[in-house]
Amino acid sequence: MPLIDMLLAILGALTLVFVVQLGRRWLRDPVRPRLEGVALSAVANFFDALGIGSFAPSTAYLKIRRLTPDELIPSTMIAGYTIATVTEAFVYITSIVVDPVLLVASILASSVGAVAGVILAPRLPVRAIQTTIGVGLLIAASLYALSNLGLMPGGGTATALPPSGLALVVAVSFALGILTNLGIGSFAPTLILLSLLGMDPRAAFPIMMGSAAFIFVASATTIVRTRPLDLSLVGGMAIGGAPAVLLAAYLIKSLPLHALRWGVVVVVAYAAVLMLRSAIRSRRRAGDPAAPAGPAVQAIEP
Repeated sequence: MPLIDMLLAILGALTLVFVVQLGRRWLRDPVRPRLEGVALSAVANFFDALGIGSFAPSTAYLKIRRLTPDELIPSTMIAGYTIATVTEAFVYITSIVVDPVLLVASILASSVGAVAGVILAPRLPVRAIQTTIGVGLLIAASLYALSNLGLMPGGGTATALPPSGLALVVAVSFALGILTNLGIGSFAPTLILLSLLGMDPRAAFPIMMGSAAFIFVASATTIVRTRPLDLSLVGGMAIGGAPAVLLAAYLIKSLPLHALRWGVVVVVAYAAVLMLRSAIRSRRRAGDPAAPAGPAVQAIEP
């Protein structure tokens, strides 16, 4: 069986297990899917499929609207957005050409990193990591912008990497997998790394979404079995996400390469600003003894 077919078969089997567990949870506590969850998921997952991410805007919306208690937001979003994330993975992996070895190795490294991060993440200096990644993303976005302007070499249309590039991407994927346990997303770093290595930016999407799908489906299966969540929101989110993903994926595949490269700059710069803002807020909380403590491990933000 080809590597990609095997990868999709495993992802499909894991997703089926998740759906069965979610169905059992719903049978124990049948509720009607919330319409506002459908709308939120459609908008958030449209932008997620563009590589922008869905958790930051979704968290803000849920807090502003007070749709569910704060302590239920991470588990509700992970369970609610799993179907959309798996849809992203299937659509991009089956429609965008990328080296199968690079794809499978990166996804495997990210998944192993996520598992290792359960133990390692609580020991890591979150604020220092956020600051370092935020500054690094700003520098990388600037370099890629200069490349797009023809002021420095870079950019390309490759769908594979030489062994040295492959090893670098696998190592970075492992590290990013660890950092998902701190709520630090992997989309922007993966997108800019592959772009700077000369790959077609589209080739990053199967890797990004495939990695996220495996992490999400494993986490969500455990969540629906063992943790409290807002099942009405989960149902709405599960319904609204997939159609929006299909629309966004069509847009990504249809965009001219030049426009997509500038889109990479925008997405990465946006992610860098969010990362640095989180670091600043963490520093302020650390300096204010009266400030409420945040969770040690945050929701996964791709």
